[in-house]
Amino acid sequence: MPGSKRAQLLHLHRRGPRKRLLELLERNKEGLNVGPHADDGWEAPPPVALADGSRVGLHKDGETLRRSFDAIAAARSRVCFEFYIWDDDATGRAFADLLEKKARQGVKVFVIYDGYGVLGTNDRRMFQRLRRVGARVAEFHPIRPWETRFGWRPMSRDHRKIVVADNNVAVVGGLNVADAYAGSWIARNDLKTVQLWRDTGMSVEGPAARMFIEAFARNWDYVHRGGRIDRAAYFAGVALPRSPKGRRVGKARERAADPAPKVKPDSIGVMATVPTLTSPLRPMLHDLLNGAKKSVHMTMAYFAPDDELIESLCAAARRGADVRLIFGAKSDLPIMVIAARAFYERLLCAGVKIYERQHVVLHAKTLCVDDELSIIGSTNLDYRSIELNCEIAAVVRSREFAAQAQSLFEHDLQHAREVKLDEWRTRHWRDRFVQWLVSRVRYLL
Repeated sequence: MPGSKRAQLLHLHRRGPRKRLLELLERNKEGLNVGPHADDGWEAPPPVALADGSRVGLHKDGETLRRSFDAIAAARSRVCFEFYIWDDDATGRAFADLLEKKARQGVKVFVIYDGYGVLGTNDRRMFQRLRRVGARVAEFHPIRPWETRFGWRPMSRDHRKIVVADNNVAVVGGLNVADAYAGSWIARNDLKTVQLWRDTGMSVEGPAARMFIEAFARNWDYVHRGGRIDRAAYFAGVALPRSPKGRRVGKARERAADPAPKVKPDSIGVMATVPTLTSPLRPMLHDLLNGAKKSVHMTMAYFAPDDELIESLCAAARRGADVRLIFGAKSDLPIMVIAARAFYERLLCAGVKIYERQHVVLHAKTLCVDDELSIIGSTNLDYRSIELNCEIAAVVRSREFAAQAQSLFEHDLQHAREVKLDEWRTRHWRDRFVQWLVSRVRYLL
């Protein structure tokens, strides 16, 4: 724990009850930033300047939502707000109240929420309230067939999480709007620390934020005009390969190694992907892994990719690259833990190092390659993210920002358990069978 944080705890001990100190120390075991004044020792690094004058900041846990909240509060002309899940809890209501306040002030408020993501956790009255004060609110692919305008598409979901304030601030990551993601960064709640989720996000200030406005605008146009879903796709600042068409995205032909995505030094790109057979997401991941020379460090919530991507990870490790993967020991979808574990032995035999994040639900989706290229966003490595969801991720090529992402990766390793090959091979035959079975049907998850 950094000296400043240790001094802070000792100061709290001197001035407050011992119970408070013990609570902070207990929270530190989980490796979460549960609130502005009670965290696990992680200190947010300073923003990194890019070549175009933009600044990118790395945020951990509910700190990401706090950055979004502050950006909305400071907005003067426009707010774009797009999330998969928006719970009607303390955090969700705090955002709704703030958006309502900004709309009353004359700020143009645009909201996109996913019809399935709010099902069962939001009665949608907050959306009606927002509409009454002038906010423009749209539902992506309504679950109720009678509410659709352009055809019922219940399997295709909007999994993006993005906030854009005015023309110069954007926040993107894996967090949804709910108490479990925010902790006490937005509003007080009764959740225990072990009920909170570990997630990662980033903020963009400056000219590069306009790319996220365009990504939001493409989806807004699709929701209101219908048509082909690829009109919601948007790529900027990044040169991507074309995806060869095939029977499935997961069965696309192999490609020659090419270190993609191609992003200029000290710059940022945006990938707002949609579920189409020609999506460049899958070939981009293959090319990126096939071109890795020194390292591949990944933190992934849901990991159930195709066999070719597993082989790309194994090949990188065989080439001598330092390939380390962090998965969750528990999940909101337990079957996804089983799906990831189905590949452990194959990866471990190739020299890949695997760690399981303990104590909390891991929901982060980050990838850092060769200490230079970092990807942070909403995209998991499973069939749903590639074939069924609209996703968004920021691609940053900056050694300074990659060093910060690497520091956060190492921080998570302190709260993770390494999986050893010899130990893994002793697991019960029932576990082996279930893992094999889930791996056979992972394209349905």
